[in-house]
Amino acid sequence: MRIGIDARMYGASATTGLGAYLKYLTDELFSIDHENEYVLFMREPAYSIFQPPHARVSKVLVDIPWYSWVEQYKLPFVLLKYKLDLVHFPHFNAAIFYPKKFVVTIHDITPKFFPGPRVKRSVMRKWGYETVFHQATRRAKKVITVSEYTKQNIIKHFGVAESKIMVTPLGVDTQLKRVTDQDILNGLKRRLGVTKPVVLYVGVWRDHKNIPGLVAAFNQLKQQGNDIQLVLTGEPNQNYPEISDAISQSPFRSDIITPGFVADTDLPALYSSAKVFVLPSFSEGFGLVALEAMACGTPVVAANTTSLPEVLGDAAAYVDPVNTQTLTEAITSILHDTHQYQMLQARGYQQAQHYRWRDTAKRTLDVYRLV
Repeated sequence: MRIGIDARMYGASATTGLGAYLKYLTDELFSIDHENEYVLFMREPAYSIFQPPHARVSKVLVDIPWYSWVEQYKLPFVLLKYKLDLVHFPHFNAAIFYPKKFVVTIHDITPKFFPGPRVKRSVMRKWGYETVFHQATRRAKKVITVSEYTKQNIIKHFGVAESKIMVTPLGVDTQLKRVTDQDILNGLKRRLGVTKPVVLYVGVWRDHKNIPGLVAAFNQLKQQGNDIQLVLTGEPNQNYPEISDAISQSPFRSDIITPGFVADTDLPALYSSAKVFVLPSFSEGFGLVALEAMACGTPVVAANTTSLPEVLGDAAAYVDPVNTQTLTEAITSILHDTHQYQMLQARGYQQAQHYRWRDTAKRTLDVYRLV
């Protein structure tokens, strides 16, 4: 088969998880698949950086932004030029007018529950999301998703047949391991301004991530006398001013560190340097960052919602994300209870070993073969 992959989000810092999904999935696909040809449709700067690993992989430069009307009327014509047997759209924004076979990955349906202010203010944007989502799942030969939770949501809210949906969990990069080199750890701490034990969050700044709730819990922890710092990675988002407001209005603002986007090369040391990792989301399709923290030996506090219990198993301390007090108590317990700290650390490491990108690629390749 000649397989096209819409890789416009490949490695893009603006798309965080989606960019990582594309990179790790294709790395493994190109390693295990010795039969099919692949064409990656990419934007700059990823196009210039990416080097095809062998002759069966090629790349095409396409200057078509995602989440745009242009991708709906222009991308199908670009794809048709390359005479593809199958196209994989890695996100719900598939080119729904593409007339040939395709599969689509649906990571979650969070925008349905947390549409964001731009969609809330625009009937056209809301209509566009619903239309593209419905058509993508209806016209795709197979729908790939990352958790059983998301699968059931797709069935319930979009009426997709269960037999059409294939669950392919995400993986943890095998290079993500606990960093013990004190020179590396101390160097990162100096760059970030870390001088105390760290409560860490890694992810985007959006309403479903519950960052104001985490800041409120941090304020309570500080008021109780815990001499700690809160590190919130991710780029500030002007569409969610309540997050920046919660940070700026904190009486402990000087102990809240916001380094912005953190490069993949720094993530192992960042996870390893944290005392506890917190993912207090109201909604998650998978929660990969929590597994990454576990792989680096950092205990995890996670919301007891959506996909997180399914993915993290008994390896996390769970909290009600709408109850700040439970979040505060869970973090306090890990900070001061050595037994719980060590137990979660050991369980978390074992849990992370169950998720590998090679397995994701094998299951994805199985989907390609089915269609």
